[in-house]
Amino acid sequence: MPPAEPAPLRIGNASGFYGDRFDAVREMLTGGELDVLTGDYLAELTMLILGRDRMKDPRLGYARTFLRQLEEGLGLAHERGVRIVANAGGLNPSGLAGAVRELAARVGVPVRVAHVEGDDLADRFPGALAANAYLGGGGIAACLAEGADVVVTGRVTDAALVTGPAQWHFGWGPGDLDALAGAVVAGHVLECGTQATGGNYAFFADERHAGRDLRRPGFPLAELHADGSSVITKHPGTGGFVDTGTVTAQLLYETGGARYAGPDVTARLDTVRLTRDGPDRVRITGVRGEAPPPELKTGLNRLGGWRNEVVFVLTGLDIEAKARLAREQIEDAFARAGSRPAEVRWELARTDRPDAATEETASALLRLVVRDREAEAVGRVVSGAAVETALGGYPGFHVTEPPGKGVPYGVFEAAYVDAGSVGHTAVLDDGRRLPVSPAPHARALEPVPEPPLPEPLPAGVSTRRAPLGLVAGARSGDKGGDANIGVWVRGDEEWRWLAHELTVRRLRELLPETAELPVVRHVLPNLRALNFTVVGLLGEGVAARTRFDPQAKGLGEWLRARHMDIPERLL
Repeated sequence: MPPAEPAPLRIGNASGFYGDRFDAVREMLTGGELDVLTGDYLAELTMLILGRDRMKDPRLGYARTFLRQLEEGLGLAHERGVRIVANAGGLNPSGLAGAVRELAARVGVPVRVAHVEGDDLADRFPGALAANAYLGGGGIAACLAEGADVVVTGRVTDAALVTGPAQWHFGWGPGDLDALAGAVVAGHVLECGTQATGGNYAFFADERHAGRDLRRPGFPLAELHADGSSVITKHPGTGGFVDTGTVTAQLLYETGGARYAGPDVTARLDTVRLTRDGPDRVRITGVRGEAPPPELKTGLNRLGGWRNEVVFVLTGLDIEAKARLAREQIEDAFARAGSRPAEVRWELARTDRPDAATEETASALLRLVVRDREAEAVGRVVSGAAVETALGGYPGFHVTEPPGKGVPYGVFEAAYVDAGSVGHTAVLDDGRRLPVSPAPHARALEPVPEPPLPEPLPAGVSTRRAPLGLVAGARSGDKGGDANIGVWVRGDEEWRWLAHELTVRRLRELLPETAELPVVRHVLPNLRALNFTVVGLLGEGVAARTRFDPQAKGLGEWLRARHMDIPERLL
């Protein structure tokens, strides 16, 4: 008889970022069956925050919330036989592993705690506050294979929190590329928590979702199979919903082209197929994998300088004239002081309405943002200039909050290092150190040729001017200084229209901010989706905060609100 296929691995996620819903760990451990519970605590901005924590106290540098969640969660997981895998170690996975052991001893729960290290490459990048390679799941798999109940890591890819347990459970090797790619896709869906279960979902107000409780969406889980296919679902009775739309939205989030590269495998997003598998169940099949690239992405965080901000409130009539006077007065004050910050940005947001019923809705916001390498250049010279015009400025002068001192800001950039040069290591509960080899085969990353587009709709169809969002969903986000906008539709007719209509040229017309920037369009027919990368829209990354929406979270919703000539048959 052939050997029995391993049972599916049920992996749930209880955190999409450092600061996510605190009680999610308990909810996931008590809401249904699980084999592994993961937590994603790290983002580009988080690494900067943890770096500043470590500067104050070398014993820190990890996500302290995770420890508080384990005060109850550790015992619950032990009772239910659930392994815990989290990247909450941040810049100090060894320190967090020691803190978890101390907690386990204090609460009387006998667990074995291991950690993964080797991602810290700060010694290679002088001047960086933090420099961390994105490791794969091999170290996690090694820890679990040696009996660890809790595994904490530093910087690994978000998907590694799933590929690691999957390698351990199914015994996959580096040649099981399709299976690994399926786990990467499942991991990407799970990584942002409730974004897969109705959170941040473009069609949340659609009548087909009427009656769904979106106040507290349940966290997602994946039923992963030995061939790499999976079912995305959630615990029974929890809020939100899972359908092909919510999964599509998350697949497009912060990705780019058809090749989604990682240290374990390059997953082909253009091979993903989604099908409904019952209420709140979406099956993912068909994912193909290729050898990973020879280099590991490394995130570099450094302190970029100092920043200050003043928001002037302009109320009632003559908004443009008031804004002009405010700018002229501040610029004159800089000139008189003989000190102007290196970077000065003004932005007028016309939030005012004519004949408004409240003062707030009669007001616009004029935002001043300054940055400089020196703290003094954005401190008193800015706050003083703003305050001293209070009685001699535009009528109705006031600001949203008193101007203060400048604050430091960070800068993120990506570098790439040879995978074989990184000391990826699993550190076991008993202190043993197991080296983890990089993938034995590599393939340089290159774009996939654009696939054939569907047949366009017939010429001459009747159209109506309407918001794009009536037919298309979107999800947007950041990758360093670049922004990503994923746009998808739910039917074949809509796809025939979108694929031909939403070109790079049209995107630039709809979003004038992108007009002078490089924009790349990726076509994903299986998902009826287009994924756009806008290079440089976010400057030096979220921590630099050069833009009103520094992580491009609302960029997709702005696009959906823009009007286009849409065939009436689609509306």
